[in-house]
Amino acid sequence: MPRHAALCMAVCMGLSLGGAAHAANTDGSIVGRTRPGASVTVRDPSTGLTRTVTADRDGNYRFPFLPIGHYTLDSSLDGQPVGEAAQVNVSLGNATTVNLVDRSKATTELEGVRVSAPVVISAVDVSSTETATNISREEIRRLPVDQNVQAVALLAPGVNKGNAGFGGISFGGSSVAENSFYVNGLNVTDFYNRNGFSQAPFAFYQEFQVKTGGYSVEFGRTTGGVVNAVTRSGTNEFKAGAEMTFEPSAWQAAAKNRYWDGERYITSSEDRYSRTKMNVYASGPIVKDKLFFFAMYEARGYTPQNTDNAGTVLTQNDTDSGFWGAKVDWHINDKNLFEFMAFSDKDKNVGKVYSYDYDTDTLGNKNDEIYSDTGGRNWAGTFTSYLVDNLSMKLMYGRNERESFTRGQSDLDCNPVARATGVAGPGVPLGCSTSTAVEKRNDTRKQSRADFEWTLGDHVVRFGYDHEIDTSDYSRHYPGPGAFYYNIYPTTSGSTIENGGVVPAGYDAYVRARRYEIAGTFETTNSAYYVEDNWNITPDLLLNVGLRRDAFDNKTGEGRSYIKMDNMIAPRLGFSWDVKSDGTMKVFGNLGRYYLPVANVINIKQAGGLLDERTYYGFGGYQILDRNGSSYAIPVLGPQIGGVDTSQGDGTVGDLRSEVDKHMDSVYQDEAILGFQQAISDTWSWGVSGTYRKLHNAIDDMNITATPQCGPAGKIGYVMANPGRNVTVWGDTNCDGVADGYLTIDTSKEGWALYDASGNYLGQRGWKKPKRTFASMEFQLDRAWDDKWMFNASYVLSWNRGNAEGPVNSDTNFDDTGRTENFDDPWVNLSSGYLPNDHRHQFKLRGTYAISKQWQVGADLTALSGSPITGYGVGNPYDKTVYHSYFICVENCTDPVSENRVYRASPRGASRTPWTFDLGASITYLLPLDEKNNLRVKLAVYNLLNQQRTLGVDQDLQTSVGGLNPTYLQPQRFQSPRFGQLTVSIDF
Repeated sequence: MPRHAALCMAVCMGLSLGGAAHAANTDGSIVGRTRPGASVTVRDPSTGLTRTVTADRDGNYRFPFLPIGHYTLDSSLDGQPVGEAAQVNVSLGNATTVNLVDRSKATTELEGVRVSAPVVISAVDVSSTETATNISREEIRRLPVDQNVQAVALLAPGVNKGNAGFGGISFGGSSVAENSFYVNGLNVTDFYNRNGFSQAPFAFYQEFQVKTGGYSVEFGRTTGGVVNAVTRSGTNEFKAGAEMTFEPSAWQAAAKNRYWDGERYITSSEDRYSRTKMNVYASGPIVKDKLFFFAMYEARGYTPQNTDNAGTVLTQNDTDSGFWGAKVDWHINDKNLFEFMAFSDKDKNVGKVYSYDYDTDTLGNKNDEIYSDTGGRNWAGTFTSYLVDNLSMKLMYGRNERESFTRGQSDLDCNPVARATGVAGPGVPLGCSTSTAVEKRNDTRKQSRADFEWTLGDHVVRFGYDHEIDTSDYSRHYPGPGAFYYNIYPTTSGSTIENGGVVPAGYDAYVRARRYEIAGTFETTNSAYYVEDNWNITPDLLLNVGLRRDAFDNKTGEGRSYIKMDNMIAPRLGFSWDVKSDGTMKVFGNLGRYYLPVANVINIKQAGGLLDERTYYGFGGYQILDRNGSSYAIPVLGPQIGGVDTSQGDGTVGDLRSEVDKHMDSVYQDEAILGFQQAISDTWSWGVSGTYRKLHNAIDDMNITATPQCGPAGKIGYVMANPGRNVTVWGDTNCDGVADGYLTIDTSKEGWALYDASGNYLGQRGWKKPKRTFASMEFQLDRAWDDKWMFNASYVLSWNRGNAEGPVNSDTNFDDTGRTENFDDPWVNLSSGYLPNDHRHQFKLRGTYAISKQWQVGADLTALSGSPITGYGVGNPYDKTVYHSYFICVENCTDPVSENRVYRASPRGASRTPWTFDLGASITYLLPLDEKNNLRVKLAVYNLLNQQRTLGVDQDLQTSVGGLNPTYLQPQRFQSPRFGQLTVSIDF
């Protein structure tokens, strides 16, 4: 046996070494086996942190809640060492298992165990029952990974960009509004719309863990995935450094202009930006071995410019904001730690808006300035205590702030105006401003949690409590006189448009004049208890049994509960089998339930007196006006078409008993995972896993226009409820026109009034229950970094099917989370098929190769099959309703008698967008200046092949009954063009 094996250390990431190896969300653990009754000591040489425990009667020991880092581990009994010290790496959310045994017994006790080095590294963690990807700061620095958290998450298998204009990322077929993001245990997820999160620069983070399934009951409020990150900390050694990032506009390929029927409908060739970032940091001891600091400041210069689609307006933006962040660690003593983390991602942007002539490349007068403020301050304090050897505690309290404030100089004078393709332009800009909203929102999360871990023989019991108060202070309206937003759409005379009005003769386009106003302060309280037992049934078999109880309470502006759900029990059951008893092969599985909270946008728009008023007019051409020497156009309003539609909100807060299901159930997802992983050698491993997810239930607004008690006379209107299930609301129980009690409607059979073209009542119909399933097979091959090269490859084959994507609609670009179109009437979700986040094939490859000690090259490739395309209609063969549907009128479409119209089904996902390929490449130069000072220069090129393929298209086949949309299948969203990035960093 080689000498390093005789050091008496076994490397085996498995349960055969005793103790379940689970870790919390901000740290890691070390577990293993030594002589019974021996003292085991772990020490961080960089900070002096030292902890000692006594092995139990079976020789098992455990160090939970360890800050991530590099440790020295040793064991002794009666003053004599048991083996020699081992060097151990502790990573985020994982446990490292190390055996320390007598030198004389190493040969027998280590038989069949591969001991490769005194640094404990293994590609197979047989203690874990979840699917997760860990990515360290050092690995990211070796790869062409763009400097944002989303780019890190996209390295994990099964994680993809969202398919809508509002961005985001999708985990395992879920929508972009179902994920959670944590920094040092602080939840920084956007709770207003659940799409987005507070961010810090890459240089502020130490490690990321991307959880794609099977995660512990410690994590909740997500039916998608979790991105978990920890920040850097100070040590006993004073360190400082600087990092500069350059993305000059000259290193960017031009975006392509897009043409349809010979007309340019997207002008993007003049869109470009220049970005510069200067980051400086310092860290070290305030008191050696006791008190440490890490502090960072980043100055940012970002100057993007873009034109409108018509090429008549150019906006030059200037963002000049600074990030600051800090971490303080206090090692009170060997049993008690306190850490404080704070950062600010506040950002300010000024957009100067000019008239522009694309054909002559002429910049005209400045018409407006748009001001945008985003971000906020974030902080968290965490106290960790080793109460006794087998009982540890972690307490945390923090605050997360996000501001969004947009306004413009022209807000009093200028209404926003937009036209759909197919409507002729006026030759001058539409409207006198690009601003589409005067919006201000301040979101504040106050979070507290307590986590405990208690070792009881073969059981490691973890339990805790998590509590959040999420408050949104919000106001919004459209700019301009009357606060109207004018949209112009093509149509044909005699067509029926979405409010049921008929387009009069002589008009081939119509205008929608929309007012949208809301204001108020709203609060949601989310809380949860959890308990989990990690039980070593045998030395090779771990059973993970957990239970989480969630409670959600969404409140009105007056602080009254109106959507309140508690006792949501989420069981989790997992296992891991160390097949060979040596930590080189495992079979694992997981069953779990996960609940999704209701976003604050629901509080605001339902319990805040939302006015969403839509009035339709014939389009009478353009009126050309002048402002500040620049011409602009607004639509001339012809005759009003149909009535004024306030069905989405009439400006009042109604009786919420009539607007919210009294017995509403929450949204939840069940998940099953079965997997296999094997270490082929010290560096190579491979694995395969299967995942099945099923989303149960939806919470959404549905228009109840009839009741079983009173038919259409009992109409209730829009109700937040569970479509396709029993809905209990306050209504008219005796059909006298007065709401006087609660009544129950089985919305799978009734609740929607059917009328013929003459207005005759035909009876009732219900809604289909929401369905979403995701099934996948995932294959991974990994070679760990050994200072020479690394490689990771994954392939995911998946199917994402159903009739509801989730709380947002990517296919129709609708991002009001929980207020989608899906259940406004029974025809919107009538069709089942492949959902917007279905990508059948996903290939991801990344790697780094060290040409020499000074030069490294890296690459990252993602190949992704296209997403489904649906041809939406607006009518249906069952009644006269005109709205998004899965039916296309093919005969008698202009017949005023709706029963005479002939429809054919237009199935969901009948075609797909093309495959996309995204290749990044980097070359890095490393120069050690002396023993402590290092220079690193990395040039990275993203989308090296400059692929600008289509990501999304216009999916409206008909925009009026029988009126074919001339822009159906028109490409609308594309891959970003190639760009280069130079990063220069020095550490000393």
